Amino acid sequence: MGDVSIRPMGIQDLNRVMEIEKRTFITPWDEGSFRSELQQNKFAHYYVIEDHEVPFGYCGLWIVYEAAQITNIAILPEYRGNKYGQQLFSYVLNEARALNAQELSLEVRVSNLPAQKMYQKFGMVPVGIRKNYYIDNHEDAIVMWVKL
Repeated sequence: MGDVSIRPMGIQDLNRVMEIEKRTFITPWDEGSFRSELQQNKFAHYYVIEDHEVPFGYCGLWIVYEAAQITNIAILPEYRGNKYGQQLFSYVLNEARALNAQELSLEVRVSNLPAQKMYQKFGMVPVGIRKNYYIDNHEDAIVMWVKL
């Protein structure tokens, strides 16, 4: 794990992204959703973090006018604990700023304390709760927000 870089996600990354998605989330997005995000959603910006040109994580960002929202962020389990999520999140925040976003929000599971802790390092604060947000187990989501 040495030659790590971040770049925009392309259609050629979908097989690998689907593997990351299935190994990260209980209710993963399907390939069609990613394809649609990449090809049709003009608000969407997706990035992969890779090791020797093999993606091991990704992050999605929507920017609608001045508001940015993280759609999802995932790092393969074997790469976690090395601050790669933090590196990717920092990169995406800078991209959002470069695209003139003034604020950024996201939802995070109430139980996902490591992610909440990481987001707080970037100045994100909890601003609300979405009850029963996650369809797999009806867990609540904390809405977090930061001014860019």
